[in-house]
Amino acid sequence: MARFLHLADIHLGFDRYDNKERTKDFFRAFQDALERHAIAAQVDFVLIAGDLFEHRNIQPAILNQAQLCLQRLKEADIPVLAIEGNHDNCPYGVKTSWLRYLSDWGLLKLLEPGDISAGEPFYTPWNDELHRGGYIDLDCGVRVVGSNWYGAAAPRAIEQIAAAIKALPAGPESLVLMFHHGLEGQISRYVGALRYRELAPLKQAGVDYLALGHIHKNYAVEGWIFNPGSLEANNVEESRYDRGVYLVDIDDDGVHAVLKQDYYQRPIVRLKLTARGQESVADIEQSAIAKIQHAVQSGQLDRLQTPIVELRIDGQVGFERLELDTRQLQQTLQRQSEALIFLLKYDVDPVAYASPLNEEASRLQIEQDVFTDLLAANHVYKKRADSLATGLIELKDMQLEGQTEEALYQFVQTLLQVEH
Repeated sequence: MARFLHLADIHLGFDRYDNKERTKDFFRAFQDALERHAIAAQVDFVLIAGDLFEHRNIQPAILNQAQLCLQRLKEADIPVLAIEGNHDNCPYGVKTSWLRYLSDWGLLKLLEPGDISAGEPFYTPWNDELHRGGYIDLDCGVRVVGSNWYGAAAPRAIEQIAAAIKALPAGPESLVLMFHHGLEGQISRYVGALRYRELAPLKQAGVDYLALGHIHKNYAVEGWIFNPGSLEANNVEESRYDRGVYLVDIDDDGVHAVLKQDYYQRPIVRLKLTARGQESVADIEQSAIAKIQHAVQSGQLDRLQTPIVELRIDGQVGFERLELDTRQLQQTLQRQSEALIFLLKYDVDPVAYASPLNEEASRLQIEQDVFTDLLAANHVYKKRADSLATGLIELKDMQLEGQTEEALYQFVQTLLQVEH
């Protein structure tokens, strides 16, 4: 029986929120997952199916994070087999990458096909002296095959990989292939995903376990295609996806893959506040603060864990949307929640009133309807819209009659005083 750990999309060096602690989260997740589900579980090997790093060019501290984790596995005598993903592969025209560097130093084995255009075989066995090879036969009875990042050329590459696997010499009974690409139908708005029928040649070539990466959501298909998802959510939208690492056993009964999620991950809390067009700016601000307080009291938001918090304000407001100082409100809410990162999404529309106009309506009626709609769109005047509209018509008539500015001003003052 063989046991291994399948990870993907680790993204060391993640820096999207320009927050050093958030960048460290990806290191902590990687480190903890390896300790719990590789070393403690006594696996035979570890697979990294692409995107170990967030960027192709990395800072020394990020390289050090990778080295610390991989050295820990090396000390435990657990080999690490990896492929490059779209985030950490060789830049165009360059023949090396940081994964190649780690491979040359013996911290992992980068499995990649040869360059056919240069006369190299597509797959050669791993050579420990050269630190090169496209596949490796392990003592635990598993052959692991690597691949490159192919992007839009993936369907054609699959046919080439399947043919090359069939041409390999006889080896262990179990065959694992690492491939960094996504499957159609798993997430919306993902262009370029593979169809299942495009992956089918790999099954026909004898692949027992297809170790995918690239899509940050966990999924498994028909007992041979597995994608663990990213170790950490790269944005708050991804927090709704299951993710983790696969602890896999292969025995005479087949593949047994269990998704493990019990390792360090930064909590992400998403909240929503819907405005109904009747609130003032102060009402919205107080409702937002109350939303955070309720989340804390209910246990939905644990301030001791210093979570990432998103509050989305949507709906309609009866004032100009820019009247709300979102920057100041965001700072207030961050203090209230004690969040590491607080994201305030303000996506509202002004209240729209449009009374249908009768084709036979008089000019006076049209004026009344227009003024009423304009006043009703303001949260201060909406309850008095009808009477104030009548007053505005009178004010217009007074101005047309040539009355003095003092008289007009006195009329407005009286109108507002009466309404109060």
